[in-house]
Order: sequence, then C-alpha cells, then structure tokens
Amino acid sequence: MATATTSSSVTSSPSVVSEQSAAAAARAARRKAFFANPGSNFFGVLLALVWLIPVYWMINSAFQSESELMAWPPHLLPQDFTWNNFITAFTNKNFWPALGASLTAGALTVIFASGGALLASFALSRFRFRGRTMMIIAILVVQMIPAEALFISQYRMLDGWGLLNSVIGLSVLYIGTIVPFIAWMMRGFVDGVPVELEEAAMVDGCSRVGAFCRVTLPLLVPGIISTSVFGFLFAWNEYTLALIVLSKDSAVTLPIWLQSFQQGLKATDWGAVMAGATLIAIPVIIIFVLVQNKISKGMVAGAVKG
Repeated sequence: MATATTSSSVTSSPSVVSEQSAAAAARAARRKAFFANPGSNFFGVLLALVWLIPVYWMINSAFQSESELMAWPPHLLPQDFTWNNFITAFTNKNFWPALGASLTAGALTVIFASGGALLASFALSRFRFRGRTMMIIAILVVQMIPAEALFISQYRMLDGWGLLNSVIGLSVLYIGTIVPFIAWMMRGFVDGVPVELEEAAMVDGCSRVGAFCRVTLPLLVPGIISTSVFGFLFAWNEYTLALIVLSKDSAVTLPIWLQSFQQGLKATDWGAVMAGATLIAIPVIIIFVLVQNKISKGMVAGAVKG
C-alpha cells in the first residue's frame, strides 16, 4: 500500500511541476507583452480610469451627507461617512415593489426572448426556406425603427388588452423589442457550431431535435448566457417604455423609482439618488462576476478539445 502511494505521488509530481511551469511561463509572457508596448497599455489604463470615474463618484456620493455633496471643492472621499442615504432608499415605500417589478420584467424578458431568439436563430442558420432572406432583412429593418415611433401604437395595444400599469404588459413590449436583436446576435453563435456535429449525431441515431438538445445546445451555452445578460440589462435599465406604460406610483420599475427623490419644485435628494443608483448597479455587477467565464469562453472549444 505504501509503495503504491509513493509511486503514484512520484508519477503525478511531474505533471504538477509542468502545470506550474506553464502557469509561470504564461505570467511571464503577459508581463513581457505589457511592457513591450508601454504607450498603448498606459493609454488603455487611462481609458479604464476615465470609465471608472462616474462609478467611483456615484459610490462616493452615496456615503456623503447633504452638506458634503453641496460643498466646494467637492470631496474625493467622504469626510462624514454616513449610511443615511441607503437607509432613505431602503425605507422608501416604493423600493421593494419596484425591485420586484424590475426582477419580474427582467426574468420574463430573459426566458421568453432568449427562448424565442434561440429557435429563430437556429432556423435561420440551419434551414433554407422560402422567405428566409426577407426575414433576415426584416430583423435588420426592425432594429432601424426608433423606439419613440412605436410608443403610441404600443400604448394603445396594451390599453386594448388591459395591460397598462402591469409588469406583464411591460414585459411583452420588452420581449418584442429585444427578440430581433438577440436573434441576430445568437445566429452568429449558431453559425459557429459546425453542422457536421449534428449530422454525426443523427447518423448515430439521434433525431434532429435530439441532436440539437444533446450536441448543439450545450455548445451554445456561452452564447445563450451572453445574449441573456444583454436582454436582462435591457429590461433592468430601460426607462422610457416603463415611464409610458407604468403611470402608478405603486407599479414602477427601479429606474422610474429613482424619480421619487426629485419632486416638482423641491430640491433633489442627490444622496438618496446616488444610493439608489448604487443599489441598482449591484445586481448587474453580481451577474457579470458569476457569468464572465461563460461569456468569454469559446462555444466550439469544448467540441474541439473533446
């Protein structure tokens, strides 16, 4: 038993050493590449810092008191650190209903828009049927129509269906708005999966549906996640459609809820606005942290490696 354990550890140690050497070589290559073009890298870091300034200022302002927010020159760090702005946001009577409405609209948009777009993209990519080219052109044309041009017809449509001031009605508009773009995006992912993989599965006895579910669908997971994240962000951050469809204070999404801190001629509570904006940004950050590997992974790499 001891001999077997010793031999297994000895045989496994070269692979561990090789993996560590490969990781060290990769880190050295990245450092070498970074310092090989210092000008370009410095410019990239500068752009990243410029992009982060509004995010930093939002979070910084969320922890400042009203007097600090109005002070000149502005404070780069909170001098009187306070949680009052977040308490104001949390205790607002419409915060939790607005959070529920945004989550519901985002979930419905992701489920139905991604599902419909997946089937549409697969049909456009795999089948040659009459009207296919016109359908692709129609998808592009729909994307060129300004959203504002559809507001009146969309409002009257939801009014006729009795879905005004309803998250379901708002979700219907979100799904119809985002499906063409998601289908166009997902078509590129479907085109990237070799059709020969499905044909091989069908030769082995799978039906077309079985080949799609067992072969193509697992390879499309990164694409599905990428487009689903885009659809969720659209529903989570959308403002104008929600402003038109949801007119009751008790039925609003989070972007509309932020307006509650600006009331007519009264002064705007900027601390609460920044705290609310920070709360709205937290789920987005969490989602990106959870799915960033899936987004960046190549969907065909698994088939090639296997």
